[in-house]
Amino acid sequence: MTSPYSSPDDLPSVVPIFPLSGAILLPRASLTLNVFEPRYLALVDHALANKRLIGVVQPAGETGSTESPRGKSFPVRNVGCVGRITSFNETEDGPEVISLTGIARFELGDELASDTPFRVFAANFLPYADDFIRDLGEDEVDRVRLLSTLRRYLETNGLHADWDRINEAANEQLVNTLSILSPYGSEEKQALLEAGNLKERADALVALAEMELATRDDNSGTSLQ
Repeated sequence: MTSPYSSPDDLPSVVPIFPLSGAILLPRASLTLNVFEPRYLALVDHALANKRLIGVVQPAGETGSTESPRGKSFPVRNVGCVGRITSFNETEDGPEVISLTGIARFELGDELASDTPFRVFAANFLPYADDFIRDLGEDEVDRVRLLSTLRRYLETNGLHADWDRINEAANEQLVNTLSILSPYGSEEKQALLEAGNLKERADALVALAEMELATRDDNSGTSLQ
């Protein structure tokens, strides 16, 4: 299906945000969220009634380890990614499960005063105009090294993956999905989000995995050399 968003001009200059530590969204990749807090149920209702757009932004590091701080005054990161609700399910006991498909990253501007329980910010998509170009930079990704490192990481951690789907995935889909699903902390996730291009993001994924593997080897008394 062709996306209706092909340039920064196709997106609004103001977006409601879902601040969530350890969660990022990237273009043309999906993020599933379980929504149960009243403020974010209201956010989902608002999005569904409008253009289905939500900005995913991490709280700033100084807010501590809280996944989503209370109130509307805590600081948030300067860069997020807007996504469109592409799947919506309401459970019997109240929580909602939504899937967001990423469109483009944005720089946060000023926060707008509102009487909603969720927060609304000005959004500047111009610095990330390249996000609208599908598959940009795919040929620069070292896919062999990425998959080799992924396989080692999964085996070391006793994890399994659908390798048929992984091998069929295009580089953009693979790199951005792995970045979203990666188990790293908020600082590492933000670095993956803000990577300058697809190759830099893929290289960062490999470096993070290799550092963790090296740490495990050191702790087990095994040399990497």
